Amino acid sequence: MKLFRAALLASALALPLASGAAYAATPADALVIAQNIDDIVALDPAQAYEFSAGEINANLYDHLVQYAAEDTTVLAPGLASEWTADEAAKSITFTMRDGATFASGNPVRAEDVLYSFKRVVTLNLTPAFILAQLGWTPENIDEMVTVDGNTVTVKWDGDFASAFVLNVLASRPASIVDEVLVSQHVEGEDWGNAWLNTNSAGSGPYVLTDYRPAEMVRLTANENYFAGAPAMKQVLIRHVAEAATQQLLLTSGDVDMAKNLTPDQIAGLGEGVKVEAFPQAAVHFLSFNQKTDSLTDPAVWEAARYLVNYDGMTETFLKGQMEKHQAFWPKGFPGSYDETPFSYDVEKAKQILADAGVETPINVTLDVINAAPFTDMAQSLQASFAEAGINFEILPGTGAQVITKYRDRTHEAMLLYWGPDFMDPHSNAKAFAYNSDNSDDNYTATTTWRNAWAVPEEMNEEVRAALAESDQAKRNEMYIDLQKKVQAESPIVIMFQAALQIAMANNVEGYVNGSNSDFVYYRLVTKN
Repeated sequence: MKLFRAALLASALALPLASGAAYAATPADALVIAQNIDDIVALDPAQAYEFSAGEINANLYDHLVQYAAEDTTVLAPGLASEWTADEAAKSITFTMRDGATFASGNPVRAEDVLYSFKRVVTLNLTPAFILAQLGWTPENIDEMVTVDGNTVTVKWDGDFASAFVLNVLASRPASIVDEVLVSQHVEGEDWGNAWLNTNSAGSGPYVLTDYRPAEMVRLTANENYFAGAPAMKQVLIRHVAEAATQQLLLTSGDVDMAKNLTPDQIAGLGEGVKVEAFPQAAVHFLSFNQKTDSLTDPAVWEAARYLVNYDGMTETFLKGQMEKHQAFWPKGFPGSYDETPFSYDVEKAKQILADAGVETPINVTLDVINAAPFTDMAQSLQASFAEAGINFEILPGTGAQVITKYRDRTHEAMLLYWGPDFMDPHSNAKAFAYNSDNSDDNYTATTTWRNAWAVPEEMNEEVRAALAESDQAKRNEMYIDLQKKVQAESPIVIMFQAALQIAMANNVEGYVNGSNSDFVYYRLVTKN
């Protein structure tokens, strides 16, 4: 296997790939990262929906309100300095921050907010549903988002409180883009989409200066950032799919950070390297496409819950990376359900299948991202499910290939993960417990639709009721009930909650990795 050696040129941070033993330390004002980023499908915040894209956009764009690097648990002012909610009128009025500019030098205006929201709902790409749930459409957006001098008033059409709306406005598709700059790069009716997938037009602490798919991403500091210029003048993310290669690059000093090491590799790191742990909101699941006849019997779903070797995986190759969790809302957040009633029990699974008259063997393809730890998880599932006559043929692919296939509903079984689109339990409830229109032409960015599961209308109604509930304690109880129902009977088998371990050089300080990919920040990083 060819080893990547980063010959770093501090002035340009151009890292050519070459074999050989000679290498230099990374520059003092640059953060160099080894990471698997082949899941990126798009970088335009109106389209980006993958974890790696979320990390990048978090450093390029600001929102009216946002979970900032200083404290990712607090919803803080962003491009809006203050706001006033009118619950009765279903509106919030935001006052724009004085003196904020985009990286281009253009001032951040209230008009940019309207333009940003309008392009999202008009393009109607994957994450547009997050804003559209406020009742926004291309036809009414000019009435729902209005500008008056230095203020923007946001209205919504739905039975939910302003706290929910603020969380929506802190999500990725609510990123504010520079209308003047983007308008210069429009092709036909694309609202600058093609250009924004390889460039940026934000006000955040960094600017996208180079993106080569499945190769690298380069970010350059925005010296005029309203919260202060970053110490790291450049961030270079190298696509390195192999965890072993990431480990070599880190221990040799060629990179400052490795994001995808296995527990064994982390345990074997020597001096000069440290490991920091970050609890994550992502849940990992196995799902069965209901377009596949052999996977539609609820007995298959129930048996599957007893064919996952939860402890075997978390105590070996997933140790430190995941913990057993069997409900759709992650542990540690209000409204979570933390009971884990299912354990590995092959005989019980066999009995469930036999009692239901399910004929075995069942042969099914299992799509999986071709990287650690997903391939190891797939092999564990392949071995344990085979014990009950369910035979998985593992189909590895890049993150982008697997996710695209999932969105097209052309898989049979899928091993994937899901992170909240915004930090409110409705985000995951809608993804795992709601599907009111299962038709092929009703593309919906949820696990339920992608697995063609026509959710019972009673459950759909409960999701809608929980969203409208103003009493937060009662609302949390409703989400717990929904999790119990999905946990008991659905074609989506939730197995684990992620716990991220990141290895980095000892001199790296200030790296922020919140509970999901939208809370990854490089602005406070220093190298001592």
